[in-house]
Parts: sequence; structure tokens; C-alpha cells
Amino acid sequence: MSHRDNKKFQMAFSRILQHLALAWMFLNAGPAFATQGHGAPEGLYVHQIAHMFFALSMGILIYWLRKRDLVREIGWRYIQYSALFFILWNFDAFFVHLLEEQLQIIQVSRVGPWHIRIQTPHDFEWLRELYYLAKLDHLLCVPALSFLYAGMRCLLKESDANASGSTLP
Repeated sequence: MSHRDNKKFQMAFSRILQHLALAWMFLNAGPAFATQGHGAPEGLYVHQIAHMFFALSMGILIYWLRKRDLVREIGWRYIQYSALFFILWNFDAFFVHLLEEQLQIIQVSRVGPWHIRIQTPHDFEWLRELYYLAKLDHLLCVPALSFLYAGMRCLLKESDANASGSTLP
């Protein structure tokens, strides 16, 4: 076996091991919850303050991007969209923590592998649907991360093009 064939074999074997490791991680994964609970009240208060601080920081980022007119470039515009989705996600997560852990208006119990029961006081039955929708916070966080990735990718391409002396259309 030549050195080149040996190198190809090593790369193929390495790739197979990577795929097996990835498959093992997916098959042995435990449950992942959209919003995490917090124990003692101090941890929850700090966590809630962190949500508000993060939302405020994203608001300041949007203001800064617009003030300096950076949103005219597609990469910065995507980052602005990312910041907006992060703001919405933080308010959503804050609301879920508030209902579930601070006000304790919502009681959730698992009745089956794919079923939960959401209980509310009689006067707050409308809150059940709102809470369920708010628990789908990944519908806000995933677009935020996607826009952030797209924005950073555009900025990197632009930076690489400028470094090589060419300009993007």
C-alpha cells in the first residue's frame, strides 16, 4: 500500500469513526427541554435579570448598527435581524420563567411520552394556549442563530474579498 493510499484509508477510517460517534451521541441523548428550570429563587432572579440584560444589549446593538448606517450592508442587516430575534426570544423565555417558576400560575405534568397536561386556575384558562406557544422558544432562537451565522459569513466573505483586492458586487 502506497503512502497516498494509506493516507486515503486513514481519512476514510477517521470519517467513519466521526459518523459513528455522532450517531452514538444522537441515539444516547437525554431529553432536552426548551426552557430550563431553576432551583432556588436567587438563581432564577439572576437568570431573569440576565434575560433582560441580553435583550437590552441586543436593542443597543440594533440602535448602534442603524445609527452608523451599517445595515446597508447585507451582513450587518442579518446581524440586526438576529438581534431582533434574540430580543423576542429573551422576552419569551422571561415570560415562561415568570409563569412557571415565579408566579406559579401554570402547573405542567407529563401524562405520557408525547403528552403533557397544562393546568391553570379557572380564571386563567386562556393562559394555557399562550404558555404552550411561549414554550416553543426555539422558533425564535433558531432564526436568531441562523441570521447571526449568515451575517458573520457575509462579513467574512466581504473581508476576504477586500483582503484579496477584489470588491463584491
